[in-house]
Amino acid sequence: MDRERGREAGRAGLTGRPPGRGDLVSSARRIALAGETVDYRLIRARRRTIGMAVDLDGLTVRAPRWVSLREIEEALTERAAWIVRTLAEWRSRQREVLPREWRTGAPILYLGAELRLAVFPSRSTAVRADLFDLTVLHPAAQEERAVADTVARWLRDEAAQRVLPRVARYARLVTDAVPPVRLSNARSEWGSCNHKGEIRLNWRLIQLPPALADYVVAHEVAHLVELNHSRRFWALVESLMPGHDAHRRALEDWTALLAA
Repeated sequence: MDRERGREAGRAGLTGRPPGRGDLVSSARRIALAGETVDYRLIRARRRTIGMAVDLDGLTVRAPRWVSLREIEEALTERAAWIVRTLAEWRSRQREVLPREWRTGAPILYLGAELRLAVFPSRSTAVRADLFDLTVLHPAAQEERAVADTVARWLRDEAAQRVLPRVARYARLVTDAVPPVRLSNARSEWGSCNHKGEIRLNWRLIQLPPALADYVVAHEVAHLVELNHSRRFWALVESLMPGHDAHRRALEDWTALLAA
């Protein structure tokens, strides 16, 4: 499930990384668990117990200063099966947000579907998508950087045309004014709304299934009324998108896109 940040300095958003509150000291460590070598981040925090979390950043362990490293590693060993299994689940969710090589045959996500990049030389530049391919026509088709820049601009244009207008649709249900909205390139959240009623939406939403992108939009629009994650907020999200819980859970499988 995506991790949602509540009200912080007048801002709420849909994020892929949980905030660390009261964190003191952080260090990178390694341990052998269930026959695998596992890297983890150890954070000495103001807390009473040892906490563990696995997400797109890997394994994070938070522990009080007074707990010894030996005790921490014993706790990790006790939960070795869960840690290794959960890390494997996160790895299986990894998708390439953009191709490693901008050549014909490379996979690229668009509207939740994995398309095949098809690059052809042409006198003019154009990008078009169908059920199977994302076709790119470019005068410098052999230059990967040029192709990458062209597709990046196209994806952002698609997000502006397909995603941003959805804000007005949902906003009309909760307010008389359409809020300012723009695209972001954030690496930690799908969207955000601040105390001024300004909404930012990640351009990568164009790569999600449309229903999940709609959930993110509805989520941020609800923050125009409730800048928190209270019961009233979730009730409002439900009124905007009945059955939102299913989309909220499904979004977890796409969170790795944010760090790509």
